[in-house]
Amino acid sequence: MGSPSFRTYDQSTCVVFRKTTEPFGGLSNMAPGYPLYVNGYYIRTSEALYQACRFPHRPEVQRLIIEQTSPMTAKMRSKPFRSDSRPDWDRIRISIMRWCLRVKLANNWTQFGNLLTSTGNREIVEHSRNDDFWGATHTAEGILSGVNALGRLLMELREELINGDPNALRKIFPLRISNFLLFGESITVVEAIDSSDPSTASEGISLKSLTIEQVDLL
Repeated sequence: MGSPSFRTYDQSTCVVFRKTTEPFGGLSNMAPGYPLYVNGYYIRTSEALYQACRFPHRPEVQRLIIEQTSPMTAKMRSKPFRSDSRPDWDRIRISIMRWCLRVKLANNWTQFGNLLTSTGNREIVEHSRNDDFWGATHTAEGILSGVNALGRLLMELREELINGDPNALRKIFPLRISNFLLFGESITVVEAIDSSDPSTASEGISLKSLTIEQVDLL
């Protein structure tokens, strides 16, 4: 994405999402029904995975975040620890989010893929009340303004899915950054599955439970 800049969006010509219950609410990181599987661990939402990636050196914090049943609670659980986020977080957070969205697609190939392609070629915007980095905020009647980093990453992913090689999105390699860990383990390749299809959702996946024994607490 490069150095993100502010943009202005006309809501009438865009795909805008805010609440997860809205027609395009599944584009939100808060949306339920799009589980992710990383290193054999079940993670309820891309929001939980993104927040957990702040703390590769704190597996007990990752566990606290991921075990939450609500994505908003997962986000809130991370807040008291954010001063101890990985030191390069601000520099790599867009790369982390890009990776999380690719995992979301790979693990929900049909459902999330269809949602992305249904947006056509319209700009995708997350309408936020106060976050003008990941989303865009209301500035005038029918106008949103912000970096809209999440919307732009979704548009980038849609472009690759429609006009690129879709098979390249079926295998998500770990980021080439230091300490890319989940519960003390190096994050490995994520293979495409379709969680909406019960016959394939668990294929090739050995789910691990989040027990104290499997997480080395610091």
